[in-house]
Amino acid sequence: MKDELLELKSRALKELESVSERPDIEELRQRYLGRKGLLILLLKKLVELPKEERPAIGKLANQVKEDLIRKFQSVSDSLTTKDLEDVSVLDVTLPGRRIPLGHLHPITKITEEICNIFVKLGFRVVQGPEVELDYYNFEALNMPKEHPARDMQDTFYISDNVVLRTHTSPMQIRIMEKTSPPVSIVAPGKVYRPDSDISHTPMFHQVEGLLVDKGVSFGDLKGTLTTFVHQMFGPGIDLRFRPSFFPFTEPSAEVDIRCVVCQGKGCRVCSHTGWLEILGSGMVDPEVFKIVGYDLESVSGFAFGMGVERIAMLKSGLDDIRLFFENDIRFLQQF
Repeated sequence: MKDELLELKSRALKELESVSERPDIEELRQRYLGRKGLLILLLKKLVELPKEERPAIGKLANQVKEDLIRKFQSVSDSLTTKDLEDVSVLDVTLPGRRIPLGHLHPITKITEEICNIFVKLGFRVVQGPEVELDYYNFEALNMPKEHPARDMQDTFYISDNVVLRTHTSPMQIRIMEKTSPPVSIVAPGKVYRPDSDISHTPMFHQVEGLLVDKGVSFGDLKGTLTTFVHQMFGPGIDLRFRPSFFPFTEPSAEVDIRCVVCQGKGCRVCSHTGWLEILGSGMVDPEVFKIVGYDLESVSGFAFGMGVERIAMLKSGLDDIRLFFENDIRFLQQF
């Protein structure tokens, strides 16, 4: 058996000399030293030897195993070193590969720009729940059950009195309930209506504003929104206030700007009118003040609201709102 062990070792070393790839080394190691390798098969004959010979043969078998393990490792290490030497030398003077940095989504950027303009005018930013009570979303804003104005805002209902908010105007009520005049806030956030086409999406973004104080007039509303428009679109942009209707403001007005595409000459974007609607506004209806407990004789106020996507589309010249939500990196990288 001693001769068989030495023969096995000699054969393994000879085969190892002809190996040139690391996978071949592993295959050879498994064949000789694996759990079902030739050395294990040979050692199974140990029980056939006389008891007095077993310790010496066992010791020799362990020595053969250790010698082969060291040799296998040595050859493997030498092949690894050779592979590294074959690789081109690393030029440490070359510039590294920069990790691309993300940036704010265009809707987020426009929302922040809108809010920053109003913050400079003395407003503060507030936010509230997107899942809202019917009371705050409709009733407290002078839209009770069966009010025809509710038809203007198709609604996702969670239950009979819980909705996905259709505008951020509920924050006006929530703030006035807790705050005595003066109040000056803007409320940005997501809103939801079941619409979907090139100019509507089921989820979009709004910024609502409210100012309440003593002696607030429509002139203050006009001055504030004129300043906003000139800050957002440039000092040379023309705007107009057009009579409209909103249940929580009276009188109410839509604000239009001269078309940024055709400069008022008339085009497909402005339906050949030369004007583009950008927001709605008006003086806070006395019924709203009654609901929150404000004294109608001592305060007045105005409110306004705008769609962020609408502003973003006008500033970027887009004609399809869905581009903002398709997550096409080629589109988003342009902003």
